[in-house]
Amino acid sequence: MACRGGAFALVALCVLELALRGAAAPERLVPAIFVFGDSTVDVGNNNNLPNCSAECRANYPHYGVDYPSQTPTGRFSNGHNLADQIAKFLGFDESPPAFQSLPAEGIVPQMMKNGINFASGGSGLQDATGQHHCGRPVYSMTGQLEKFTSAVEMMGDGSHDLISRSIFFISVGSNDLFEYADPYPPPSNRNDTAFLACLVDRYQTYLQLLHAAGARKFSVVSPSLVGCCPSQMPIAQLHKNDTDDFGCFRAANTLSKRLYPLLASMLHDLNCDLDGMNYSIGDSAAMAAMVFTPGGGEHYNMTALDTACCGGASKCDASATVCPNRANFMFWDGFHPTTAASALAAFALFTDDGRFVHPMNVGQLAVL
Repeated sequence: MACRGGAFALVALCVLELALRGAAAPERLVPAIFVFGDSTVDVGNNNNLPNCSAECRANYPHYGVDYPSQTPTGRFSNGHNLADQIAKFLGFDESPPAFQSLPAEGIVPQMMKNGINFASGGSGLQDATGQHHCGRPVYSMTGQLEKFTSAVEMMGDGSHDLISRSIFFISVGSNDLFEYADPYPPPSNRNDTAFLACLVDRYQTYLQLLHAAGARKFSVVSPSLVGCCPSQMPIAQLHKNDTDDFGCFRAANTLSKRLYPLLASMLHDLNCDLDGMNYSIGDSAAMAAMVFTPGGGEHYNMTALDTACCGGASKCDASATVCPNRANFMFWDGFHPTTAASALAAFALFTDDGRFVHPMNVGQLAVL
């Protein structure tokens, strides 16, 4: 489908083509990548969590239809996800393997040398996030950090150089916002300011623990406009048609917009306090706003913004209908972006000149 926007659109399409080809640095910019967070970056940890519901797994068709092996891997996408896309730009083939997929023996130091992905779909900044939805406690951020710090301790003194030069990529917080904004009617004592402050405090604690374990390079991705996920449209209608200028769930999007500056301020202050810390934070809500602004999606060849490629308004499973033009869809299922959308986000995180990513992009962070 032809898109408007002249030279800008052409550049965007070229960027997308390079990203989907797996464009990356000719050599690795960092020795390893360590990934933490939720389903936006999970590459299969939930596959091996007992009693985890199907809603919190992606180990069945049509997930993975565009992955190189064309099989489901546990990624909540049609192919590579955001962790994979960032890894490509850093010179890796894809994200490091899921911690839960590694053998019980031999994890350290052999498996640590390229990095490990600890992310778990459904998890959040709060330990209780995801438990009800997933049918059991998911691999919480607390649990993810405990596994990482245990692995570092097993490596001993030899881990310091590897850890300090590696990228720590973190994408978490969306599930906290989903669960908080969902109940109708909203609790009378709900305090958005206190809730967001609590999330920021938890985030700060995790970063401090990672720093104490030797991490120095942090790439943080703030939650996107979660109210624009196809799954949130019925919720907006339930909340007396609480929609914003994008036609999305206003209450959820307002939380996303408010959370970013709080995270940015926390990181700035933490950077002053923690020796050797460097960071990059991406404003995903602002990035998404560029696409959801009327006509904005066409600049990026994203022409289907309000429905899921897999299943439409229904569940994405083996019986679902899958769109043929996946590069034009923002969302793969009711919650998660397509590989094409993740590629565009990764390109912005890696190359942005200060519009959406501060105080430096991931490419600059990597080569420090």
